[in-house]
Amino acid sequence: MFNTIFAAVLLTLCGAQQRRKNVLFFVADDLRPNLGAYSRHHAPSPSDPSMYTPNLDRLAQSSLVLQRSYVAQAICSPSRTSVLTGRRPDTTRVWDLKHYWRLVGGNFTTIPQYFKENGYRTVGMGKIFHPGKHASGNNDPISWTDPYFLGEDDYSKNRLLWQAVTEAEERQTPLLDTQIADFALKTLNEVAPKAKSGEQPFFVAVGFHKPHTPWNYPERFEKYYPLDSLELPDNYFSPVGMPAFAWHNFSRLNTYKNVEPYHLHDVGAINYTFPKNLTLLMRRAYYSSVSFTDYNVGRVLQELDDLGLANDTIVSFWGDHGYQLGEHCEWQKETVFELATRAPMMVKVPGVTDSGMVTSQLVEFVDLFPTLVDLAGLPQMKLCPENSSQILLCTEGKSFVPLFTNPNITGWKNATFSQFPHGRNGRNGLDVMGYSIRTDRYRYTEWATFKPHLKPEWNKLHGIELYDHGIDPEENRNRAQEPSYANLRSQLSKQLRAGWRYVNV
Repeated sequence: MFNTIFAAVLLTLCGAQQRRKNVLFFVADDLRPNLGAYSRHHAPSPSDPSMYTPNLDRLAQSSLVLQRSYVAQAICSPSRTSVLTGRRPDTTRVWDLKHYWRLVGGNFTTIPQYFKENGYRTVGMGKIFHPGKHASGNNDPISWTDPYFLGEDDYSKNRLLWQAVTEAEERQTPLLDTQIADFALKTLNEVAPKAKSGEQPFFVAVGFHKPHTPWNYPERFEKYYPLDSLELPDNYFSPVGMPAFAWHNFSRLNTYKNVEPYHLHDVGAINYTFPKNLTLLMRRAYYSSVSFTDYNVGRVLQELDDLGLANDTIVSFWGDHGYQLGEHCEWQKETVFELATRAPMMVKVPGVTDSGMVTSQLVEFVDLFPTLVDLAGLPQMKLCPENSSQILLCTEGKSFVPLFTNPNITGWKNATFSQFPHGRNGRNGLDVMGYSIRTDRYRYTEWATFKPHLKPEWNKLHGIELYDHGIDPEENRNRAQEPSYANLRSQLSKQLRAGWRYVNV
């Protein structure tokens, strides 16, 4: 059935077009689905305010919006490496911020590299890959036809967790994401002539740093989130029955200069709560940073339209993972909870998604690579075999092109898979790996010994979690030990250990 649908969709998308569509590829850092385009049922938390994201909401109105899309691992480099190579962390061997997949996993082809190999001009800027020599060989030079643009961050050195920048300050010292948006506008003007003539299509990747900490943003965005209108999380407590390995210690938030005056102790411990006023200030800073990102996306989209390129350009937008803003007393990402593993994704295809489409089907970020390849009409990607370390191009995802024809299609993915490692000292490490499966209703996680063999030892577990989203969408109670869930737990354990290759057949 899927082959028939797939062929029909590709005929609709690519059939008679004489030139390949361009691709505008947006990424935002630490962005959970705090966007107006996400319905209240699919909003990250009931305590979130109404978000001011007019540009992304407008993009969503002409895109396929994936309401339930999940990352492979909720931290920057492993997640981005997985998306950009189309393979999962246990294949890329990237579980931290210190390793480059080409050196530890295999010489895997990336999304921009594949478009480059197929004649596209590929231009990258901001944060696409995790930056630095160790994580990406300095933004994976082989992926780009043009020199990579980073910009200068003159605000992070202030060591302020949040900073509302005045207009005068930004005129004198532009924020990093402002610089990236400016460079995106310049780049679109450079690539436009050949793209419009059909001589050379483009793949322009624009990676914004916000809402990653430190939260520095134009102060004008604070007006959308008055402090007295914001709320504390309604679940400012760790899940009942949560195993200790499920916890992320966020003590580094206590190292910023505007947090130090609070003289806090035990920051990052299980069930630690920041003072109410500080919590609200931090939440406002995050929301304001989201609106700043929305503003910059809007600037780039407007330029695309002004240049007459919008009708010939596929636009994808995604956040590299979710984020916790005090829910469960947790902050940052680095867990396998819903708030960390779920992030926004939308794809606009001119002539196909013009009226807007929404799907609640389960999708994984590893699915984006084969999807963009299909949408652009490039040679299709094959499914990776069990051992693909010597194979340059293949995918461990599944093209979601059929969802463009029927967003409510039956028989789609049965589950998504995420993971996160922790050390025995409660910090990041590879001693124990949490493997998590998310089905339509349940999240089930097993924390298995991972070292020294760097693969799960299922007979050595350090904790099990089972959350029933049908009655507990915030994952407040671990039901793994409740007798009434015993049969379900056994079933989900088998699915988890079988893995993505055998569950989503």
